[in-house]
Amino acid sequence: MAINRERTDLKVSRERAALAAVHLPSTRVDERDPLGELRALAENAGATVVGELIQRRDRPEAGTYMGSGKLEELRRLCEEARATLVIFDHDLSPAQIGNIERRLERKVIDRSELILDIFAGRATTHEAKLQVELAQLEYTYPRLRAMWDHLERIVGVGGVGGIGTRGPGEQQLEVDRRLVQRRRTRLKRELDAIQARRARQVRERKVDHVLVGLVGYTNAGKSTLFNRLTEGGAYADDRVFATLMTRTRQWGVGAGQSVMLSDTVGFVRDLPHHLVASFKATLEETTHADLLLVVLDVSDPAASMQHETVCHTLDTIFEETARAEARAGRSWSPPARVTLLNKADRLTDNRELLMWQSRIPGAIPVSAVNPNHPLAAEGLERLTEAVRAAAAGPVSEVTLRAPLSDAKTILALESSGEVLDRAYENGSAVLRLRIGGRRLAQIRAGGGGFEVVEASATGAPESAAPD
Repeated sequence: MAINRERTDLKVSRERAALAAVHLPSTRVDERDPLGELRALAENAGATVVGELIQRRDRPEAGTYMGSGKLEELRRLCEEARATLVIFDHDLSPAQIGNIERRLERKVIDRSELILDIFAGRATTHEAKLQVELAQLEYTYPRLRAMWDHLERIVGVGGVGGIGTRGPGEQQLEVDRRLVQRRRTRLKRELDAIQARRARQVRERKVDHVLVGLVGYTNAGKSTLFNRLTEGGAYADDRVFATLMTRTRQWGVGAGQSVMLSDTVGFVRDLPHHLVASFKATLEETTHADLLLVVLDVSDPAASMQHETVCHTLDTIFEETARAEARAGRSWSPPARVTLLNKADRLTDNRELLMWQSRIPGAIPVSAVNPNHPLAAEGLERLTEAVRAAAAGPVSEVTLRAPLSDAKTILALESSGEVLDRAYENGSAVLRLRIGGRRLAQIRAGGGGFEVVEASATGAPESAAPD
């Protein structure tokens, strides 16, 4: 059977797919359902999963990743299930894809190809489409030789071709590579301009606002929680990668304070590195946030693996950000994190919740869908208090003087801190209060006409430790 591996034909939608995986000693999966995530990804891409096969090995086979005996078993499975596509739960080299396709006589894609296909189907904005296309080209470029089977000479001496395609012995592969490289360069230039503009916007926004980012595994409920807190109208759906672009809205947290809350793209195990790189602008809100709310779906059997993946991904992003900021001569420190145990109302056994709270000190149970649930109602209140404390900044004891004619400033000061003493003299109010430094700066930036008579640090409020 001849396999046409042209890029335009490598689509997942409406395919009958068989899933395959080689589990090595270092492989991180949910042992209760080892192919559960790949199955969800395939189904969200539009495929019908008709068979699954797993092999356990100490190391992958060099030429085909999976052993020859298992490959033969996989071929028989595909024939019996009438599978037209095989999806591997790994990244495969171009040579491995070609070798496996010849053995199976079927189309083969790897995990990165599947994720890119899903992202391509979800992208709606101009920026998202550019990012997805760049990621696809980054994936495609080193695989061109294995993905095309028409490497005959297309032009030669006396051949007919357009400008830039003539040349003795030039092959289709060389033309493809030149076209891909040219398009990559153009996309990178356009995205660099977008990313530079986004970075400036984030830094400017941080001057006047406290930035809070919602991060977490894909389909953990971030967008639903975002809509619950801000009424921001983010698209929310029970499927992976429903959100591909960052959406930011104001969130009032009480006591006259508000923060800018951002909903971000979800993470996934083994997210292709070139995809993370392409979505750098999307993740800009994460790296420059004052506080990160890590949303974890504790009702998911794979919650432990998902939490490890999110923490590992954040650590990787922050390491790269720290190096980039250091090269630019700017100081930078990673934001604090608070974990939200979302969908806590779905847990049937309270011991599971206690386990998570013991494992992650300061974790807050919430439910974006069912906010009236006793656990969720208390959790949302705790969440708002934690964000309000972060927005206020480190608390200090200060004595301030404000003219009685500036009632707005006096009201803002009294509602934003703990009033310890109050006196009136010479047409001014003298207030001694405990207040967060960031909130005090916001009141001043908003036109507050007060002067600091005396200030003494009394320590910062308690905050959740980083995960």
